[in-house]
Amino acid sequence: MSFADFLSLGPLITLCAAAVVAMLLVAAWRNHRIVYSFSLIAFGMAMAAVIPAIKYIPHPVPPLLVIDEFSLFNSGLILVSGFIILLLSFNYFEEREERKEEYYILLLLATIGALVLVVSRHFMSLFLGLEILSISLYGLIAYLRARERSDEAGIKYLMLAALSSAFLLFGMALIYAFTGHMDFPGIGAALREAGYLPVSVMAGFGLMLIGVGFKLGIVPFHMWAPDIYEGAPLPVAAFIATVSKGAMLVLLIRFYQDIHGNDYPMLWWIVAIIAVASMFAGNWLALTQQNIKRILAYSSIAHMGYILVAFLSGVQTGLEALAFYLVAYFITSIGAFGVVIVMSSSLQDAETIADYRGLFWRYPWVATVFTAMLLSLAGIPLTAGFIGKFYVVLAGVDGHQWFLLFMLVINSVIGLYYYIRLVAAMFAVPAKGQQTMVVPALPMAGNITLVILTILLIGLGVYPTAMMALIQQMMRILV
Repeated sequence: MSFADFLSLGPLITLCAAAVVAMLLVAAWRNHRIVYSFSLIAFGMAMAAVIPAIKYIPHPVPPLLVIDEFSLFNSGLILVSGFIILLLSFNYFEEREERKEEYYILLLLATIGALVLVVSRHFMSLFLGLEILSISLYGLIAYLRARERSDEAGIKYLMLAALSSAFLLFGMALIYAFTGHMDFPGIGAALREAGYLPVSVMAGFGLMLIGVGFKLGIVPFHMWAPDIYEGAPLPVAAFIATVSKGAMLVLLIRFYQDIHGNDYPMLWWIVAIIAVASMFAGNWLALTQQNIKRILAYSSIAHMGYILVAFLSGVQTGLEALAFYLVAYFITSIGAFGVVIVMSSSLQDAETIADYRGLFWRYPWVATVFTAMLLSLAGIPLTAGFIGKFYVVLAGVDGHQWFLLFMLVINSVIGLYYYIRLVAAMFAVPAKGQQTMVVPALPMAGNITLVILTILLIGLGVYPTAMMALIQQMMRILV
C-alpha cells in the first residue's frame, strides 16, 4: 500500500484499528466509561483523517474502491452522524443492566461497513461492506436481550437481511454473466457497447433492487422497519434510520451514475413507482400510529420516497438536492431520536404519544427541540427540512417530473397531520390529576448534543448557501 493509499483510506483504517483495540480493551478491562471514551476518540481521529485525504482525491484503489469528493463528503457525514449517536448512547446504556461495552465494538464495525459501501465501486466491496454492516446490526438490534421485543426484532432483521442478501448476490451473478464485469464503470461500458438492456440484466437489476430496497426500507420491502425501530435500542434505531440508509443510498447513486441508468426508461419507471408507493404507504401508515418509534419508522419510508424524486430528476440539480436533503434528514432524524433518548428512563422508553402530552410544561427546552425536529421533517420554513424539500422540488421542475412533484406535494400535506398531532400533544395543558412520565434528570451530554443539532437545523434552514456550495463542488465528480 502506497502512502497515498494509506492517507486516502485513513478514516476507514482508523476505525478498523479502533475496533480491534476496543475488542482487546473489553477483554482486558471491562469498563463502560473507558470503552465509551475510547470510541469517542476513535471517531474523532477518523473524522480528522478525512482532512489529509482531501489532498489526494480523486484517488482510485483499483478495482474495488474509489476515494473522490463524493465518497469523502459522505464518509465525513457518516462519521459525524456516528459520533453524535455515540454521544447519545452513554446515558442510555449506563442506566440499563445489560453488559454495555460490546455495543461500542458493534457500532464501530457497523460504521466501518457503511464507510466501505460509500467508497465502493465493485460488487465485491459492495457485498463486503453490506455484510459487515448487516451482521453488526443483527447484534445491535437485539442488544437489550431482557426487553420483550428486542430478540424478536433481531431475529426478524436477521431473516429478512439474509434473504435480501441472497437476492442481491443472484442479481450480481446475472449481471456479471452478461457483462463480464463486476466493477461499476465496466458494467456501464459493456451495456453501452451492447446497445440494449437484455432480459437477464434487467432481471439482475430487479434482484439487486430487492437487496438495496430492503436496506433503504422502501415499498414493498418496508414492513421490517416499524418492528425493528420499536424493538431496537433507541441509538441503534437512529443509526439504522440515518447511517445505514444513507450509506446504501450513496452506493445506489454511484451505481446508477456509473451504469448510465438514465439511458434505460424501464429502470426509471420501476424506481418511480417505488418512490410514489413509498410516499403514500409511509405517510398513510404513520397516521394510524400511537408509538413514536413506529411513526418515525413510517416517516423514514416516506422520506426515502421524497429523496427518490430528486434521484429520478435526471439533472445535476437533482444530485445536489439529494445530497442536501440527506444532510438535513440526518440532522433531523438524529435530533428526533435524541429527544426520545434523553426522555427515556431506565425502566422504559418514552415511545408513546401519551408520554409527551404536556411535555412543554414539564421540559420546555426539550419540547421546543422536538418541535423543531418535527417541523423540519414536515418541511416547514426556517428549518433544514424545508430547504431540502425546496431543492427537491426545484430539481423536479428542472427535470420536468410533474407527476412525481404532484405526488410529493400531496404526501407532504398528508404528513403534516401526524407531525402536528405530536406538536399539539406536547403543548397541550395537562388535565388535573393526569399522570405523566417523569425523567429524574436530563443527561448533560444529551442536552448539549440536542443544542448543537438544533443550531445546525435552524442554521441550514436560514443560510443553506455554504452547505450547497460545498455539495455542488463535490458532486461535479459524478457528471
